[in-house]
Amino acid sequence: MTLPYQSAHEELHYLDRAGWLRAAVLGANDGIVSVSSLIVGVAAAGPDRAAILIAGAAGLAAGAMSMAAGEYVSVSSQSDVERADIAREKQALIDTPEAEERELASIYESRGLSPQTAALVARELTERDALAAHVRDELGLSEVHSANPLQAAFASGLTFTVAAAVPMLAAALAPADQIISAVVGATLVSLAGLGALGAQAGGAPKLRATARVLFWGAAAMAITAGVGRLFGVEV
Repeated sequence: MTLPYQSAHEELHYLDRAGWLRAAVLGANDGIVSVSSLIVGVAAAGPDRAAILIAGAAGLAAGAMSMAAGEYVSVSSQSDVERADIAREKQALIDTPEAEERELASIYESRGLSPQTAALVARELTERDALAAHVRDELGLSEVHSANPLQAAFASGLTFTVAAAVPMLAAALAPADQIISAVVGATLVSLAGLGALGAQAGGAPKLRATARVLFWGAAAMAITAGVGRLFGVEV
């Protein structure tokens, strides 16, 4: 959704990054955790390096496509909902413009303006661009927060691929008897860096974000390693 005018006050906010940052962090985290867990689980079952790398490569390719497709479909659905709501607002402004202006005034009044000031603001914004005012203040949509399916799909798929390459490289370079420990170590270091980087980009506390991704990453690898040990057979 692109509004027809912008404020003269232009300031960079962390929320401006919310759309692509969420998809990028999700893709990178899933890339590291899912592929490293897959490698650890397969390695725990006892197959040779070739089987481990094939499994990891298959997981990387399938995961990257799945993440990109999933983000695109999910965000496209959100975009469809936004467009449907905007269309309803547009029709309501045609059918009942007075009621829509009163509704807009009530929104401003609920935010602390006096009834007179709220009515004046609603009238002036309605005269300037009624649809933009309702989209922004009633629906809570803006250019920054509107859904962007292609951006989300690209960010998620790309970061998944880059992040998943870390455990793949660790498995390829480590001695055959140290693949699990090498992948676990590389994964935990990468997750710590990812958590700190995501927190830095989003202006969040680094320690909490880092601890969060480390905990869930370690839990995922531990569970898949246990499954591999329990059900694995020598190949």
